[in-house]
Amino acid sequence: MSRAWILERRPQGMPQAGDFALKPWPLAPIEDGQIRVRNLWLSVDPYMRGRMNDVKSYAAPYALGEPMHGGAIGEVVESRAEGFAPGDLVQHMDGWRDEAVVAAAAAQKLPALGVPPQAFLGQFGMPGLTAYAGLLHVAEAKPGETVFVSAAAGAVGSTVVQIAKAKGMAVIGSAGGAEKCAWVKSLGADHVIDYKAGPVLRALHEAAPDGIDVYFDNVGADQLDAALATARLGARFAICGMIDIYNHAEPTQLRYIARVIAARIRITGFLVTDHFGRLPDFYRDMAGMAAAGQLQREETVVDGLEAMPDAFLGLFSGANTGKMLVRL
Repeated sequence: MSRAWILERRPQGMPQAGDFALKPWPLAPIEDGQIRVRNLWLSVDPYMRGRMNDVKSYAAPYALGEPMHGGAIGEVVESRAEGFAPGDLVQHMDGWRDEAVVAAAAAQKLPALGVPPQAFLGQFGMPGLTAYAGLLHVAEAKPGETVFVSAAAGAVGSTVVQIAKAKGMAVIGSAGGAEKCAWVKSLGADHVIDYKAGPVLRALHEAAPDGIDVYFDNVGADQLDAALATARLGARFAICGMIDIYNHAEPTQLRYIARVIAARIRITGFLVTDHFGRLPDFYRDMAGMAAAGQLQREETVVDGLEAMPDAFLGLFSGANTGKMLVRL
């Protein structure tokens, strides 16, 4: 009997332990075109908070009383699908559980890029593609430009920092606390702002007295406002996430939103699913940067399926450096 985390009730504000329940979950026999997978690594990501609400969005809400979903890396233990055999390592979206029966069309065999399997849940997976596509295609960042990225010690932000440096850009990152700031600096960031140490706007003015060309937003709130205040003419903003407001109903107050007009700022929200067609280019470029020693990875690993909600909630308290993962 497999086990899966079930959404018991919809959170109000910050999720609580009682919103989730770990329950036995029977698996049906596999049918033609399906594989049975034993999960090895599970992902927790900020977007999952939005799926806990019963509202219309870009992804369907989690159903109450049903297993939740998320990125996972697992080993095929049984296959009735052409091209998949026991022992294959695959990526799929039936996480939050220890085993799953998955349609072969919804699983991807891991490419041979010389990185550990769990990297495909982080820098070589959805967070990495988010960073790559958001920086280079949504924001159209160019060599010589100045890029500001919030949550620069997270899975997406830390990859933005490194891709930007590899492509010849100046980078300003924000992170919380001296330890995380030191790590972001070690990734090559030219300046790092500790958002816990004082006003972000003042620090950003000091780091970029001539302004910023690109803002990669993972946070929203005062960091987005600081980017608006310091944007140069024609700046481009790639809006990836706003973790600062995911557990709050109050609207964000942006004092400098009118600068969108004067500075002709282009603000574009995007989803990584819009850019799955870029995966071949992403894998090629990332493999090249890794081979050139231009990429580092940091992972915060929590052990055991039982710890899944704690790992998820840790995303909102800054418990992770780099990618937050659960190892089974």
